[in-house]
Amino acid sequence: MIPVFPALHIFCVLKWIEAEDMASDHPRRIVLGIGNPDRGDDAAGQAVVRILRGVLPLDVEVEEHSGEATSLLSRLDGVLEAFLVDACNSGAPSGTVQRFDVVTTPLPKDAFGLSTHGLGVAEAVELGRTLGQLPPRCIVYAIEGDSYEAGAPLSQPVAAAVADVANRLRSEIAGNGKSGEQAPCMKLR
Repeated sequence: MIPVFPALHIFCVLKWIEAEDMASDHPRRIVLGIGNPDRGDDAAGQAVVRILRGVLPLDVEVEEHSGEATSLLSRLDGVLEAFLVDACNSGAPSGTVQRFDVVTTPLPKDAFGLSTHGLGVAEAVELGRTLGQLPPRCIVYAIEGDSYEAGAPLSQPVAAAVADVANRLRSEIAGNGKSGEQAPCMKLR
């Protein structure tokens, strides 16, 4: 004989989600410091956000990110204004800073072709562009690295550039993103 148990009552509650509730799931503005903190100059992006944490307006989310392409693209979903900071390797002198408006200009493949993240920032940006999922404003700050050895600290030129980029971002964000005088791609340092 098979034992028979009375059925449990199952209740389902449906809650309507208003558009405002959904919008609050995504920050209006975000700064993502990309890199690996254990690979020398690859930690540049994460070092920038560590400086910025707690000093930007409350509507700006600041976080460290590994740089993995699909996760990065997912993190940008619903964001209106994004600032990404990463190390690059274009052959310029170590500590050189470049700023790219990636909504209007693709990232140069020579600067972001190699990544310790596998598929990284350049691939996420181009995938977002192809899918129409880039934020309306998306800026990438690239800091030229030199040493990516495991366990190495930031090189001195990159450490100086990290402080410079943090100051530039603080100014750019405080100006409510009004940087119309800046070209889509420019070398800053």
